[in-house]
Amino acid sequence: MPQKAWSAKRERQYEHIKEGLRERGESTDDAEEIAARTVNKERARHGESRQASRTSTEDISSGRRGGLRSHSGPGGRTKEQLYAEARAKGVKGRSSMNKAQLARAVGR
Repeated sequence: MPQKAWSAKRERQYEHIKEGLRERGESTDDAEEIAARTVNKERARHGESRQASRTSTEDISSGRRGGLRSHSGPGGRTKEQLYAEARAKGVKGRSSMNKAQLARAVGR
């Protein structure tokens, strides 16, 4: 769902990502959600949005992350992302957990 705040470039980026996901077999709803999240994250990384999460600005770029994490098995989220989710869920002992333990704790 394109937003009013998006520039023409971001609209094109959204459509490109959405169509690519549809070609790979994603449902329309999932493709739209993933495309919108990707565009919003890129906007945050480039200072185009009013608010930006720490993950949006400190994680590697969406394009690079996709290349690194796709087709490589259960790499998924970074340890920092898992830790943040564990903190949000109130998981006890999270500071001493490794990535695999965090993944199990937050319920992959």
